[in-house]
Amino acid sequence: MSLFRSSVSTRVLCTVLFTTTLPVQAAPATESDPAPRNAEGRVLISHAPGQPKGLWVTDYSTGLPFFNIDDVKFKPWAKGLFDERQKHDLEPHARCKASGAIRQLLTPYGVEILEVTALQRVYIFDIGGPHSYREIHMDDRSHPVAPEPTNYGHSIGWWQGDTLVIDSVGYNTDFWFERAGLPHTEDVHVTEYYTRRDKNTMDYRFVMVDPTVYDAPVEGNLRLNWREGEELFEYMCQQSNYATDLMVNQDLEAIGKASKIVP
Repeated sequence: MSLFRSSVSTRVLCTVLFTTTLPVQAAPATESDPAPRNAEGRVLISHAPGQPKGLWVTDYSTGLPFFNIDDVKFKPWAKGLFDERQKHDLEPHARCKASGAIRQLLTPYGVEILEVTALQRVYIFDIGGPHSYREIHMDDRSHPVAPEPTNYGHSIGWWQGDTLVIDSVGYNTDFWFERAGLPHTEDVHVTEYYTRRDKNTMDYRFVMVDPTVYDAPVEGNLRLNWREGEELFEYMCQQSNYATDLMVNQDLEAIGKASKIVP
């Protein structure tokens, strides 16, 4: 059974590995305090009032993000597009395009997740890439009938116990959902599950449904670690910056230019 493997330069730049040997819960956990909770006893997605802020950063030591490309039920045309994307070193997120769902989490710098109770919103702020933010409506609304397609889509959320569930539609096709290059269309429907296990650990799972592209839902997961005291910082993402001095070959030597991007 084969696993997806990105190009050498992609692996060096983002250290994103795919494996089938470790479920999210399998990696050894370090000692951690319980997850903070509000006055009603519900877990908090970020810091407790009066406590230091922090960031959620993907834990790559577990070998995650986790999904097996052999298990993905591609339509033939979609498999062809996926294979074509493997020939390229960088994808739209590296060209400053905001990227929805799981891709927003896959940077070395993490994200800040902020719940604004008064507005009934959750915001996920990027640090790397486009340095933008995603808005999740928590006021029991439904999706619009025909949302205008955007990079972040239209997201609604709710709590199921200690799990924040985010349901999203209305995506455009100007980005990839994750580093591997899984295709999608404007009909894609993504459900995400953020489960805070303790103060320092959160499990993330996604289910992507797009009948035009796949014959079955695509699922994956990863783990996020809490970095207390760290904050958002200025990140410059320059459109059309080919970052030639950042690209490397398998000998870790800089190469002259980056590959053409296939959206």
